[in-house]
Amino acid sequence: HNTVHTTHSHTQTYPTKVHHHLLSFVPTLVRSLCIIVASHLTNLQNFDGEFLGPVHLLFVHSSMEVDGATPAPNSEPSSLPAKLNFGPLTSHEISAGVVQFRRVSVPPHRYTPLKKAWLDIYNPIYNEMKIDIRMNLKSRKVELKTKPETPDISNLQKCADFVQAFMLGFDIPDAIALLRLDELYIESFEIKDVKTLRGEHLSRAIGRLSGKGGKTKFAIENATRTRIVIADTKIHILGSFASIKVARDSLCSLILGSPAGKVYSKLRAVAARLAERF
Repeated sequence: HNTVHTTHSHTQTYPTKVHHHLLSFVPTLVRSLCIIVASHLTNLQNFDGEFLGPVHLLFVHSSMEVDGATPAPNSEPSSLPAKLNFGPLTSHEISAGVVQFRRVSVPPHRYTPLKKAWLDIYNPIYNEMKIDIRMNLKSRKVELKTKPETPDISNLQKCADFVQAFMLGFDIPDAIALLRLDELYIESFEIKDVKTLRGEHLSRAIGRLSGKGGKTKFAIENATRTRIVIADTKIHILGSFASIKVARDSLCSLILGSPAGKVYSKLRAVAARLAERF
């Protein structure tokens, strides 16, 4: 050490060439120690495929360059394991082979229409969506279940919604859109949810909803791109979320007593806004 005494009796130490030489070996020693510890944890191989022990590793590492740690020119590069390639899971594998069921009740007044339109319901569900379907005559329910060939697990719920839409009174060409489009929903409500009406007041409200020959109902359907079923005091709307909201507001206005002309004028403005958005 070269020491210099100052007036404040403090000692300052200056490194010499020997210090620099010793400090240059510190990174090498630290790296060698790390490799020795790692060799106890895992089986390491050199570039010739030989297993390296703790002592052998120290000498091999010292012969390499400290910065790059590149192998000798004559040595071959180490062989990496092949890249893993996992194929997509099928819906049957996602559910761990568990068969899923859905059951849709058949109302008494829809039993005869279901028998007539059974093939129109069966073909798209079984052939296109790959879902098993049967009619349970004892419990009077349509039963649906997945099978190994089902491409998507969500097909089961789509088919259940399709059958449910038919039971509510929608035509098959309208209900089948539930199988092909994702953002379609069915909303149901009753007239008494909007306003309590009895007797002739209830009959007149239903008449306002339908209009002469169904004119008002068709006008709302075409303006909002929805389908509406009026079954006694229950109303079912099939469409997208925004379209259902517009149609429901129009129907509620009619129930509360607004004349059809006023509802038409509002519908024109809303339909123009919907067209701009689309």
